[in-house]
Amino acid sequence: MEVIRSLENNKVKLWSKLYQKKYRDKYNLFIIQEKHLIEEAIKANCIDTLIIREGVNNIFNIDCIYVSEAIMKKLSDNVSLNDYIAICKMVEYKVDNFKKVIILEKVQDPGNVGTIIRTAYSFGYDLVFLTAGSCDLYNEKAIQASQGAFFHIPVLRDKFENIISKVKEKGCKVIAADLYNSNYLNESKKVNKLAIMLGNEGQGLSQKAIMAADERVKIEMNNFQSLNVAIAAAIIMYHYR
Repeated sequence: MEVIRSLENNKVKLWSKLYQKKYRDKYNLFIIQEKHLIEEAIKANCIDTLIIREGVNNIFNIDCIYVSEAIMKKLSDNVSLNDYIAICKMVEYKVDNFKKVIILEKVQDPGNVGTIIRTAYSFGYDLVFLTAGSCDLYNEKAIQASQGAFFHIPVLRDKFENIISKVKEKGCKVIAADLYNSNYLNESKKVNKLAIMLGNEGQGLSQKAIMAADERVKIEMNNFQSLNVAIAAAIIMYHYR
């Protein structure tokens, strides 16, 4: 049983760097902090190292490293002290077949990205695309908001042009969420293959994204023509599920 008590330990130094994107990308590792997220990561076979605070029982059926309370404080991003932290391996997805996908163009808030991933998985969508300029998938807030769903649904980052080419090649109808010159969502017919595009929180979809769409849709509202992108995504996904 390995126990680490020194804050100067090389493993501890590496783990603590994983809150920064450049080190996540360098080592292809990221950090998660909550019990239910660790459970989802174990199901997906993504765990590299399970870290447990000294004196706490290992409730997971995998090997672990015990660390002192001081080290756990250093590694914890939560206000309260964690009992469990896991270092996970980034997943390289290769997706050949899909019917229903989400495209997020420059959606930057990690809470929104994580929530949309969670909703897409819940409603049975096959894949989420992130364009350049969208938030880092492995941001701790995105992971938390996804509630572990991103361990189970492929999330791919690519250039917008490549994404559009891929979905059209698969015969997907491209649907843009846009307030202007759009059909009401409840008037839009369901199709077997589709790609739903949602844009940046402040600016919406770019002109090139709108021009690439086969149909534009908007959600009928009574008093205020504005919805958070994650809420809009959930309503649209539910309609086409």
